[in-house]
Amino acid sequence: MAFECRGKTSWPELLGVVKEVAKETVERENPYVTDVEIVLEGTIVPADLVPVCTRVRIWVEESGIVTRVPVVG
Repeated sequence: MAFECRGKTSWPELLGVVKEVAKETVERENPYVTDVEIVLEGTIVPADLVPVCTRVRIWVEESGIVTRVPVVG
């Protein structure tokens, strides 16, 4: 069975954007996302066994610039 999340699930246009703008954009464009995490590159985060449709991790460098495409999961 395929797993499918509701709403927009990927934001490639946010690469290179400042973290605050990225967070606001994700929250505005997908109301099903209730947990937007800002994560510094190099931080170890636990792997999920099942996709989490309510969370987006925004990976940033020390200056706060987005370094990976934010995705739901």
